[in-house]
Amino acid sequence: MSVQLVCLDLEGVLVPEIWIEFAKRTGIPELSRTTRDEPDYDKLMAYRLALLKTHQLGLPDIQKVISDMGPMAGARDFLDALRRDYQVIILSDTFYEFAMPLMAQLNMPVLFCHKLEADADGFLVNYQLRMPNQKKEAVQRFRELQFHVIAAGDSYNDTAMLAEANAGILFHPPQNVIDEFPQFPVTMNYAELRAQIDLAAKLPV
Repeated sequence: MSVQLVCLDLEGVLVPEIWIEFAKRTGIPELSRTTRDEPDYDKLMAYRLALLKTHQLGLPDIQKVISDMGPMAGARDFLDALRRDYQVIILSDTFYEFAMPLMAQLNMPVLFCHKLEADADGFLVNYQLRMPNQKKEAVQRFRELQFHVIAAGDSYNDTAMLAEANAGILFHPPQNVIDEFPQFPVTMNYAELRAQIDLAAKLPV
């Protein structure tokens, strides 16, 4: 018998987009650059790490700014209620060192993401991806372990995960994602997302 497992993206679903919000809060607009501006992730991360060093922002400084962001309104209550009824895993392309201050405010859900490296002075010098296409690969493994997986995310980079799940749900996505992936139901708030999760949980495996 399959066990229900809910996999949620982090940024844009439970917490703000970390780099964009971080750029606003530090007054460094260059840090809001994303893969839409630079599709080569290695180049993008090298650019970000160099900017942080230039502005003398070490890991403790970054974590302080991120902890002040807080989760999105209603996210903690939504997640607490969801975890009472389902097993929940957060699948994200962020980094543990960034996300942990926010995880503490979400009652420490299970998080699978990537890792950063800091030098002796606390400056970030490198990053380690767990593996390419981590979200999709994780969902595939969960299904091989006989979990019935319901996945939810907000953006284009979540769609492979949603397609791999037994049921995929979009949460407050941009219009281009809605248009390109009409097979996924669209939810715009936590009440709608919970309703879609409960509906997907009742579908035959």
